[in-house]
Amino acid sequence: MLRSDVLELWDQALQVLQKKLNKYSYETWLKSLKPLGFNDNTIIIEVPSYFSREWLSNRYAPLIKNVFQEILKQDIGVKFLISSEVNDIQPSPNKKLIDNNNNLLSLAHLSPKYSFENFVIGNSNRFAHAACLAVAESPAKTYNPLFIYGGAGLGKTHLMQAIAKYILEHNSGMKVFYVTSEKFTNELINSIRDYKTNDFRNKYRGMDILLVDDIQFLAGKESTQEEFFHTFNTLYEANRQIIISSDRPPKEIPTLEDRLRSRFEWGLITDIQPPDIETRIAILRKKSQLENLPVSDDIITYIANKIPSNIRVLEGALTRIVAYASLNNEEINQEMAAKILKDMMPENKPAEITVLLIQQVVADFYKIRQEDFKAKKRAIAVAFPRQIAMYLARELTDLSLPKIGEAFGGRDHTTVMHACQKINEKLEKDIFLQNNINDLVERITNS
Repeated sequence: MLRSDVLELWDQALQVLQKKLNKYSYETWLKSLKPLGFNDNTIIIEVPSYFSREWLSNRYAPLIKNVFQEILKQDIGVKFLISSEVNDIQPSPNKKLIDNNNNLLSLAHLSPKYSFENFVIGNSNRFAHAACLAVAESPAKTYNPLFIYGGAGLGKTHLMQAIAKYILEHNSGMKVFYVTSEKFTNELINSIRDYKTNDFRNKYRGMDILLVDDIQFLAGKESTQEEFFHTFNTLYEANRQIIISSDRPPKEIPTLEDRLRSRFEWGLITDIQPPDIETRIAILRKKSQLENLPVSDDIITYIANKIPSNIRVLEGALTRIVAYASLNNEEINQEMAAKILKDMMPENKPAEITVLLIQQVVADFYKIRQEDFKAKKRAIAVAFPRQIAMYLARELTDLSLPKIGEAFGGRDHTTVMHACQKINEKLEKDIFLQNNINDLVERITNS
């Protein structure tokens, strides 16, 4: 099995493990572990010490084993190797032979797997790709800031890191840094706690290129927004390039300060849409070619038809099938693919759509509390998501207007009617809202 496949399977497993464990346990014991590969249907995992090996073997090995069995649909063993044992088996390469480019990527917090060369262009992302390439070729001279938005798993992170990688390859003297908004927030909190805010500011305000992923998670964090506002200003005034991504356009990020919102709109805003069937097939073919995977066009087309939107899930599906076939020494066919992907196919996951489910999904999407739907708050950050939730309740359930009103804090049926009319009017001319409604419907129906 290729190293990239092992890493992809490990990422899938970590996503499941993170949901099953509390934050402390996950971040302390599992987050930093390194998968080394598979041997005789056993996942080999590197651990830092003897104590870690014993603790993980006794406390977490059964859980890790169960998660991998769920992913690969077969019995999997788990083995932990101490770092010193790994070094005995695989001696460290001479430092002089370490590729300098990999060092630069590591310092910038970039993954080597993301580049413009392996990004598949389709109708859904063509403009975004062109904009990103233009910024990479002429940083701070074309679009500054560049704001990229789109749903989860559509390629925003890929394009952002491709920009950073391209700039480093062609301008190695530039200071380039990629960070998620969550990491930016955590670093700020730690710097305040450790009395190192000046170090934090010098780090970020000294960059030539700053890329911030998932900026929507700054919503509601006043202190972090304040700090990022000044960082943005310092970089912009110094003619440094800023690239930002989000799951929605600036004007639809709730509880985002207007001064930040306006600055995000100074440059170019571009979106990435879910890939059409042709692009999904092209993505799978590209992955298959790059990793020399033994997958026929029939299987690729089958997977592309079964996974309708998320590229991350699409590629993960291919990895699952290839891993299963490799570990069982079987040839890949449609029957096997159907068996492996059964839990990933939306049509096999019928769910009763309730007002409660709609409220949960909409509240999560707009980063508000679910109980706000029933409160008397009229602030736009709450009122607009409430109207959307009412609209979706009318469209996706058989409930009457009075029943929907009851579910929203005992509101009158005329309030529900007004909300539905308002959203319908906006949908006729607001493409951003159309995309969000489509995204919400997909999330609700797949929950």
